[in-house]
Amino acid sequence: MGNGSFCRRSQLAVTSLVLVLLLLLVSPSQSDQRVKLSLYYEALCPYCANFIVNSLSKVFDTGLISIVDLRLVPWGNGWISPDGSLSCQHGPDECLLNAIEACAITIYPDVNRHFRFINCVEQLTLQGRQGEWRNCLGATGVGNAPVDCYNGGFGNKLERRNADETGRLNPPHRFVPWVLVNNRPLQEEFPNFMSHVCKAYKGDRVPAACRSLPATVDSSGEEIRSIPVCYASQAGNVTSGLQ
Repeated sequence: MGNGSFCRRSQLAVTSLVLVLLLLLVSPSQSDQRVKLSLYYEALCPYCANFIVNSLSKVFDTGLISIVDLRLVPWGNGWISPDGSLSCQHGPDECLLNAIEACAITIYPDVNRHFRFINCVEQLTLQGRQGEWRNCLGATGVGNAPVDCYNGGFGNKLERRNADETGRLNPPHRFVPWVLVNNRPLQEEFPNFMSHVCKAYKGDRVPAACRSLPATVDSSGEEIRSIPVCYASQAGNVTSGLQ
């Protein structure tokens, strides 16, 4: 009797363990439910800087980052010249900062850490103080690692990778900032990206920020023509010297 009872209890424990494992396999984890938010942008574009500093930063300020997998891809409207060199819409200064920011993203994969640095650099751009970008290295605690990455040539390699990824966007980007939610481009709807993120989230840990946003998103396709952007069709090389 005692042995039979022990066997039944053992079988019940094994069955319960199997059920728990099955639930873990079937139920998506919180990380699997995160909404993928991607920003394709370029340094020295004032409209990208404005979006990063005054809009995208709210993802962190409101706690929305808890449901977001945020990716930043600095390249924007750049192009690879016939001689193989990198060219940028706002000239070599932009190419430099794109590479520096790409280095920071790669060296510090924690989005909270690399975003602090990028946000600092873009704030200086808005203030017309982009030449002081090195101050952000110490102010945000990233140190000189992004500069070492750039000087070692790795920043150039990262930018070529970003150029390839940006070039494969479908549909192709027409301007920056170019925002995608779960790989769907918002196009002119990008100012309402937070509402799109909340709508796309299917988990049960809805942050308070989502409850204060409209329940529906206007996806009529009507262009928000009053929102200024840096158009790819207007890309041209402007010479200057930041370094």
